[in-house]
Amino acid sequence: MKLNIILIIFVFLFFSCEKTQVKKEEIPAPEDYVLVVPSYFPKIIIPDDNKPTKAGVALGRHLFYDKKLSKDNTISCGSCHLQQFAFTDGLAKSVGVGGKIGKRNAMSLANLAFLPKNFFWDGRSISLEHQAIFPILDSLEMNNTMDDVLFKLKNDNNYRTLFTNAFGNTDITNARILNAIAQFERTLISSNSKYDKFLRGEYTMTAEEKLGLDLFYIHPDGNEIPALRGANCGDCHAGTLQTDFNLRNNGLDLNQNIKDAGLQKVTGLASDKGKFRVVSLRNIELTAPYMHDGRFKTLEEVLEHYNEHVLFGSSSNTDVLMLASNSPGSLPQNLNLSPKEVKAVIAFLKTLTDTEFVTNPSFKSPF
Repeated sequence: MKLNIILIIFVFLFFSCEKTQVKKEEIPAPEDYVLVVPSYFPKIIIPDDNKPTKAGVALGRHLFYDKKLSKDNTISCGSCHLQQFAFTDGLAKSVGVGGKIGKRNAMSLANLAFLPKNFFWDGRSISLEHQAIFPILDSLEMNNTMDDVLFKLKNDNNYRTLFTNAFGNTDITNARILNAIAQFERTLISSNSKYDKFLRGEYTMTAEEKLGLDLFYIHPDGNEIPALRGANCGDCHAGTLQTDFNLRNNGLDLNQNIKDAGLQKVTGLASDKGKFRVVSLRNIELTAPYMHDGRFKTLEEVLEHYNEHVLFGSSSNTDVLMLASNSPGSLPQNLNLSPKEVKAVIAFLKTLTDTEFVTNPSFKSPF
């Protein structure tokens, strides 16, 4: 009798363990999220410890648009990065919790998957994962703490499910929050503009757009194509994403007039004063106003700056690529484009608009 009881207990425990093990195995591994990248784009940057999955991207999308991440539940990442404006907000400087005005213009999030470093206007962050925490903690943005974010998410049944789907269990941590947001942001690839179709042989540019393209990538001295004066934009706005990923001073102000030190605030170096990230020009038609402080309302004003008003003085950090030569004391190289040429450059810039990107339902709020 005693032996039978022991056998019954053993069988019960055996099948209980089996059931528990099966239950654990019933949680499938997250399915990979395949990022579709054109062959002519730069190499996509994905850290080994945060490869995107469908469940991870879905979680990140919820977090990106959830106002719970802000102190008073009024602001989300998506509040300052609106899809219809190529994930900018149409303001000179963004508005945060309590109506506080930020210090800089909201940058587009398009194609950040290809950015190797220098996130934010001042280049302070090293990766998509690293940058995601800054808006949450910034007193002029979400003005929150990660402890508060964790408390809110841990008490939300929906997030317990989303985190389990993405990471295999209900553990909600700072690292997982930032990784998931980065996974979603890495999917924001814009690659179907007229310019992309032109590169793929699917679109023929108008004569004006083609002139603008030539002017954009040709140096003002006309060496590349004799008798054609260029705009030289492509020296800094290089490659198929129209950025060299560096930080430069583009002659907006003389040193003594610079109110925002830019990269200098990060490095402490006087030589970095007034340097800001060279942004990609993808969807530039939709991301006004322009520059780090939103000072220019139109593309015409931007071209007017480069055409006539680049500033350079004895104490300036204006980038050498903006100068007539690399010699000390060289004057700025204003472009002196004709009205027709300015119009052509802007026509080319508008070929960078990707209407599919700004209407893609995969990028919309899930709420």
